Amino acid sequence: MTKAFPDIAKFWNNLGTVLLRMGASLITRLTAYLKRHFIDNTVDVVLPLPRLAGPVLNLGGGGPDVEKAMQWMIDQVRGSTSSATKVDVVVIRTYGGDDYNHLIHRMRGVNSVKTLIISNRQDANRNDLVEKVRKAGVVFFAGGDQCQYIRSWKNTRLENAVREVYTRGGAIGGTSAGAMIHSEYIYDSCACEDSIETKEILEDPYRNITFTYDFFQWSHLRGTIIDTHFDSRKRMGRIMAFIARQIQDGKANRVLGIAISEETSVVVDKYGVVKVMGRNAAYFVLGDHPPEVCKPRTPLTYHDYKIWRVPTGETFDLKNPPNRGYYFRSVKRGRFNSDPY
Repeated sequence: MTKAFPDIAKFWNNLGTVLLRMGASLITRLTAYLKRHFIDNTVDVVLPLPRLAGPVLNLGGGGPDVEKAMQWMIDQVRGSTSSATKVDVVVIRTYGGDDYNHLIHRMRGVNSVKTLIISNRQDANRNDLVEKVRKAGVVFFAGGDQCQYIRSWKNTRLENAVREVYTRGGAIGGTSAGAMIHSEYIYDSCACEDSIETKEILEDPYRNITFTYDFFQWSHLRGTIIDTHFDSRKRMGRIMAFIARQIQDGKANRVLGIAISEETSVVVDKYGVVKVMGRNAAYFVLGDHPPEVCKPRTPLTYHDYKIWRVPTGETFDLKNPPNRGYYFRSVKRGRFNSDPY
């Protein structure tokens, strides 16, 4: 019996050595596996961002910005004027400076303001720029050229990032061309050097006039087309022709034009109710039947547009336009039947 003890001790010593070697081998193989599958293959983890209290929209008619409307959209996504929440604001443009930064930074509830110059599709897909937009609570598009905006930003990661801000309850705003790109049907001004105006388009609603579809597609702006600088440039005939074209071309059975004067903003709350802010009025122009004559090289004829003139401080429900308060105007062979304003 006493002779067996050394053999047992030797057995356990050998077993321990084997187990240690197996453990070292196992650790080595496990380390190689982890390195191959995790360390050498970096994966970006996108964390969810906090929900905001919107979504809301701020559509400016051009000229001096309506600061009250800009403050409104900031407060809406914060939840109230007294909320302790602060938001990051991103201004997007294709050229120019950061003059919006000072204006917005002194507003209530703003944590930071950045202006991003994004003038081509390569930049509109850059990780660093897209991430700054994605993390914002408010995105505002400066005025400029809607054709360049569409060519540079449509079907890019930037477009998706802006949509993400809206989806999680943020605010989207813009002025002039920066407002026009948000309707479902967009006059893109890509077919001519200078924008077409009322006299030309009523004489021929097809010449040098093109539209863009399937851009941002905000839910409350379905079935709409936006025009700006409305009063100062007398653009009633222009938006009437835009509406007629959508119906004639089979894009829609009815179209609501949102026509915004300079120094005026149309703000849209999360329920689709508009409030007009600023110095002047906004016009809502409805075409709900086919035009009598809308074809190339021929003056437009379209009877009985419904028009609501909504002064500053008043509201308009985009989902359920009121059944009163409108007036009718017609275009016959390229001429108004009476003053449309």
